[in-house]
Amino acid sequence: MVSRRAALAVVLALPFVHGRALAQTPACGKQTARQTAGPFFKPDSPKRVSLFEKDSRGEKLMVSGVVLSTSCTPVANALLDFWHADEVGEYDNRGLHYRGHQFTDAEGRWRLETIVPAEYPGRARHIHVNVQAPGRRVLTTQLYFPKSLGHHGDGLYRPDLELKMNGQDAGRFDFVVET
Repeated sequence: MVSRRAALAVVLALPFVHGRALAQTPACGKQTARQTAGPFFKPDSPKRVSLFEKDSRGEKLMVSGVVLSTSCTPVANALLDFWHADEVGEYDNRGLHYRGHQFTDAEGRWRLETIVPAEYPGRARHIHVNVQAPGRRVLTTQLYFPKSLGHHGDGLYRPDLELKMNGQDAGRFDFVVET
Protein backbone atom coordinates (compact mmCIF):
# COMPACT_ATOMS: atom_id res chain seq x y z
CA MET A 1 0.00 0.00 0.00
CA VAL A 2 1.31 3.47 -0.94
CA SER A 3 1.44 6.04 1.81
CA ARG A 4 -0.26 9.39 1.40
CA ARG A 5 3.13 11.09 1.57
CA ALA A 6 4.53 8.90 -1.24
CA ALA A 7 1.45 9.51 -3.40
CA LEU A 8 1.73 13.26 -2.85
CA ALA A 9 5.42 13.18 -3.80
CA VAL A 10 4.56 11.45 -7.10
CA VAL A 11 1.80 13.96 -7.90
CA LEU A 12 4.06 16.92 -7.12
CA ALA A 13 6.82 15.47 -9.32
CA LEU A 14 4.54 15.06 -12.37
CA PRO A 15 5.09 18.60 -13.71
CA PHE A 16 8.84 17.86 -13.95
CA VAL A 17 10.69 15.61 -16.35
CA HIS A 18 14.46 15.28 -16.17
CA GLY A 19 14.53 18.19 -13.71
CA ARG A 20 12.75 20.51 -16.17
CA ALA A 21 9.47 22.22 -15.37
CA LEU A 22 6.78 21.46 -17.94
CA ALA A 23 4.50 24.32 -16.96
CA GLN A 24 5.20 26.17 -20.21
CA THR A 25 4.17 23.07 -22.22
CA PRO A 26 0.73 22.02 -21.00
CA ALA A 27 0.26 19.80 -24.07
CA CYS A 28 3.44 17.81 -23.47
CA GLY A 29 2.74 14.23 -24.45
CA LYS A 30 0.37 15.28 -27.21
CA GLN A 31 1.79 16.30 -30.57
CA THR A 32 1.37 19.94 -31.66
CA ALA A 33 -1.65 20.32 -33.95
CA ARG A 34 -1.02 20.12 -37.68
CA GLN A 35 -2.24 22.88 -39.99
CA THR A 36 -2.00 23.68 -43.66
CA ALA A 37 1.21 25.06 -45.13
CA GLY A 38 -0.85 27.40 -47.28
CA PRO A 39 0.10 28.41 -50.83
CA PHE A 40 3.26 30.38 -49.96
CA PHE A 41 5.76 27.75 -48.76
CA LYS A 42 9.08 27.70 -50.65
CA PRO A 43 11.69 24.98 -50.13
CA ASP A 44 15.39 25.74 -49.69
CA SER A 45 15.07 28.69 -47.33
CA PRO A 46 18.38 30.03 -45.99
CA LYS A 47 19.72 28.83 -42.64
CA ARG A 48 19.38 31.78 -40.25
CA VAL A 49 17.99 32.68 -36.83
CA SER A 50 17.11 36.24 -37.83
CA LEU A 51 14.54 36.99 -40.51
CA PHE A 52 14.79 40.68 -39.70
CA GLU A 53 15.77 42.52 -42.89
CA LYS A 54 17.76 45.76 -43.18
CA ASP A 55 14.73 47.44 -44.76
CA SER A 56 12.19 45.94 -42.32
CA ARG A 57 9.57 48.46 -41.24
CA GLY A 58 7.63 46.09 -39.04
CA GLU A 59 7.68 45.86 -35.28
CA LYS A 60 10.58 43.67 -34.16
CA LEU A 61 9.64 40.33 -32.57
CA MET A 62 11.64 37.67 -30.72
CA VAL A 63 10.05 34.21 -30.56
CA SER A 64 11.60 31.26 -28.76
CA GLY A 65 10.82 27.88 -27.28
CA VAL A 66 11.83 24.26 -27.26
CA VAL A 67 11.02 21.20 -29.33
CA LEU A 68 10.00 18.26 -27.15
CA SER A 69 9.15 14.66 -27.91
CA THR A 70 5.77 13.24 -26.94
CA SER A 71 7.63 11.66 -23.99
CA CYS A 72 8.62 15.22 -22.92
CA THR A 73 12.33 15.03 -23.69
CA PRO A 74 14.16 17.76 -25.64
CA VAL A 75 14.69 17.04 -29.34
CA ALA A 76 18.21 18.03 -30.39
CA ASN A 77 18.92 19.02 -34.00
CA ALA A 78 15.23 19.34 -34.95
CA LEU A 79 14.67 21.35 -38.12
CA LEU A 80 12.40 24.42 -37.91
CA ASP A 81 11.51 26.20 -41.15
CA PHE A 82 9.66 29.54 -40.76
CA TRP A 83 7.85 31.80 -43.25
CA HIS A 84 5.35 34.62 -42.86
CA ALA A 85 3.86 37.73 -44.43
CA ASP A 86 5.63 41.08 -44.26
CA GLU A 87 4.56 44.29 -42.52
CA VAL A 88 1.81 44.94 -45.11
CA GLY A 89 0.47 41.37 -45.27
CA GLU A 90 2.26 40.14 -48.39
CA TYR A 91 4.53 37.12 -48.88
CA ASP A 92 7.80 37.42 -50.80
CA ASN A 93 7.27 34.92 -53.61
CA ARG A 94 10.29 36.03 -55.65
CA GLY A 95 12.92 36.17 -52.92
CA LEU A 96 13.43 34.87 -49.41
CA HIS A 97 12.33 37.77 -47.19
CA TYR A 98 10.83 36.51 -43.92
CA ARG A 99 11.84 32.94 -44.69
CA GLY A 100 14.49 30.83 -43.03
CA HIS A 101 15.33 27.64 -41.23
CA GLN A 102 17.37 26.64 -38.20
CA PHE A 103 18.09 23.65 -35.98
CA THR A 104 17.49 23.22 -32.26
CA ASP A 105 20.45 23.02 -29.92
CA ALA A 106 21.30 19.99 -27.74
CA GLU A 107 18.53 20.98 -25.30
CA GLY A 108 15.88 21.36 -28.02
CA ARG A 109 15.92 25.17 -27.80
CA TRP A 110 15.27 27.54 -30.70
CA ARG A 111 15.04 31.31 -31.09
CA LEU A 112 13.83 33.45 -33.99
CA GLU A 113 14.21 37.19 -34.55
CA THR A 114 11.72 38.61 -37.04
CA ILE A 115 8.85 41.11 -37.24
CA VAL A 116 5.20 40.92 -36.24
CA PRO A 117 3.60 39.92 -39.56
CA ALA A 118 0.61 41.94 -40.72
CA GLU A 119 -2.88 40.55 -41.03
CA TYR A 120 -4.28 40.15 -44.50
CA PRO A 121 -7.89 39.61 -45.65
CA GLY A 122 -9.44 36.59 -43.95
CA ARG A 123 -6.41 35.69 -41.83
CA ALA A 124 -5.22 36.53 -38.33
CA ARG A 125 -1.53 37.32 -37.82
CA HIS A 126 0.38 34.05 -38.03
CA ILE A 127 3.76 32.45 -38.66
CA HIS A 128 4.02 29.21 -40.63
CA VAL A 129 6.38 26.54 -39.31
CA ASN A 130 7.60 23.15 -40.44
CA VAL A 131 9.09 21.18 -37.54
CA GLN A 132 10.96 17.93 -38.08
CA ALA A 133 12.73 15.72 -35.58
CA PRO A 134 15.79 14.04 -37.15
CA GLY A 135 14.66 11.22 -39.45
CA ARG A 136 10.96 11.76 -38.75
CA ARG A 137 7.93 13.13 -40.62
CA VAL A 138 7.54 16.92 -40.99
CA LEU A 139 4.91 18.57 -38.79
CA THR A 140 3.46 21.65 -40.52
CA THR A 141 1.59 24.15 -38.36
CA GLN A 142 0.95 27.85 -37.78
CA LEU A 143 1.55 30.05 -34.74
CA TYR A 144 -1.02 32.70 -33.91
CA PHE A 145 -0.94 35.93 -31.96
CA PRO A 146 -3.30 36.93 -29.12
CA LYS A 147 -6.40 38.97 -29.92
CA SER A 148 -4.67 42.05 -28.50
CA LEU A 149 -2.44 42.01 -31.59
CA GLY A 150 -5.30 42.18 -34.08
CA HIS A 151 -6.86 38.73 -34.10
CA HIS A 152 -10.16 38.40 -35.91
CA GLY A 153 -12.50 35.65 -37.13
CA ASP A 154 -9.96 33.49 -38.95
CA GLY A 155 -11.48 30.03 -39.52
CA LEU A 156 -8.06 28.35 -39.20
CA TYR A 157 -7.21 29.96 -35.85
CA ARG A 158 -6.65 27.55 -32.94
CA PRO A 159 -6.12 28.79 -29.38
CA ASP A 160 -3.70 25.91 -28.65
CA LEU A 161 -1.37 27.34 -31.34
CA GLU A 162 -1.30 30.84 -29.87
CA LEU A 163 2.05 32.34 -28.87
CA LYS A 164 2.48 33.09 -25.18
CA MET A 165 3.40 36.78 -25.41
CA ASN A 166 5.59 38.75 -23.03
CA GLY A 167 4.63 42.25 -24.12
CA GLN A 168 4.23 42.89 -27.84
CA ASP A 169 7.79 42.13 -28.86
CA ALA A 170 8.49 38.65 -27.42
CA GLY A 171 6.64 35.37 -27.62
CA ARG A 172 7.14 31.73 -26.73
CA PHE A 173 5.91 28.45 -28.12
CA ASP A 174 7.04 24.90 -27.36
CA PHE A 175 6.49 22.30 -30.08
CA VAL A 176 5.77 18.65 -29.31
CA VAL A 177 6.68 16.15 -32.04
CA GLU A 178 6.72 12.38 -32.41
CA THR A 179 10.20 10.89 -32.32
